[in-house]
Amino acid sequence: MGSTTDDGGAQATAKTGNVGSSTNNKGGYAANAEDGKKATVAAVEGEAVDDRIKVIVDTDIGTDPDDGLALAYLALHPRCNLLGVTIVTGDVQQRAAVAAVLLRACGPEAAKIPIYCGRRNPLLEGNGQPNCQQYQYIQKKGDVLNRPENTAVDFIRKSIHENLNEVVLLTIGPLSNLGLLFALDPEIASACRGLVSMGGKFLPAGEPHLEWNIAVDRTAAGMVVNTRRPSHRFVGLDVTRKVAWTKDEYLAFQDEVEGPLKPVLYKLSKWWMSIKDFMTFHDPLAAAVIFEPQLCTWVAGHVKIDPRNAKVTFTESEGGPDLIASAVDSEAFFKHYLEILKNAPE
Repeated sequence: MGSTTDDGGAQATAKTGNVGSSTNNKGGYAANAEDGKKATVAAVEGEAVDDRIKVIVDTDIGTDPDDGLALAYLALHPRCNLLGVTIVTGDVQQRAAVAAVLLRACGPEAAKIPIYCGRRNPLLEGNGQPNCQQYQYIQKKGDVLNRPENTAVDFIRKSIHENLNEVVLLTIGPLSNLGLLFALDPEIASACRGLVSMGGKFLPAGEPHLEWNIAVDRTAAGMVVNTRRPSHRFVGLDVTRKVAWTKDEYLAFQDEVEGPLKPVLYKLSKWWMSIKDFMTFHDPLAAAVIFEPQLCTWVAGHVKIDPRNAKVTFTESEGGPDLIASAVDSEAFFKHYLEILKNAPE
């Protein structure tokens, strides 16, 4: 596998996933020098300090349950300033309604987080992911199903320009919205604090791999990786498949969740649990590394996507713009995730 670089201040072995110390620290999103300067100035001037990380999440919530598990994590995380939720692929109105139900279940402040509908279809070809199975389980009279469409990209663009170098963009679905954003504003990626994507499979390095979020809109995915970007973390199947619970373990977790979030999580996982006997936390892991990058080991290099077949290839290169997660401390992740979910309202 070669050397690994952990830019969150810790290093793990791919074999065991154990986390230890590291002297090679590129710095994570959880803290940087500019944050320290702002906090010092604010303290001197007697101002209240908001040191939360500004995040926008782009999601295809409504199909697999892990999008909802990630959104709940972000909404309940005390260090997350969730600026907005953008929806991608298929029936974006139903997906937005699912997101709204979940945010309301996370409390009155989370209920205020805006939701924007993005692209229904891939940029050039294909049908995306048309099905939103979860909506049938949570739909009720009064659901908003007429949100303005194609507003997601404008919202992301405006938010980044108003918060230069402060916004982390998290994508946990197909990259259609992000590809369009970069096509309209090629320099905007450099104005982000960082990019995190759940997508791809990268190991063994040098070999092509296929993964859903990349394959759904291979044109957009190619546009993203060909755009000049800040550090772009990819959390792929190499690690997300290692953060999974059995059906019984997941149902036990659901039983421990408090308040209005409990029945919502039950409904959003009902379809999945009727056909599967496990729950994989793909998207929650991608959300968690924004705040706890040391949960994974990171390898620097270059991600390439073949426009003919959407297969992803990773080439390791010290100082490369892309950081792929090569190992994960699963036990530490679940401990952290459960701690955040304890913030659910009773």
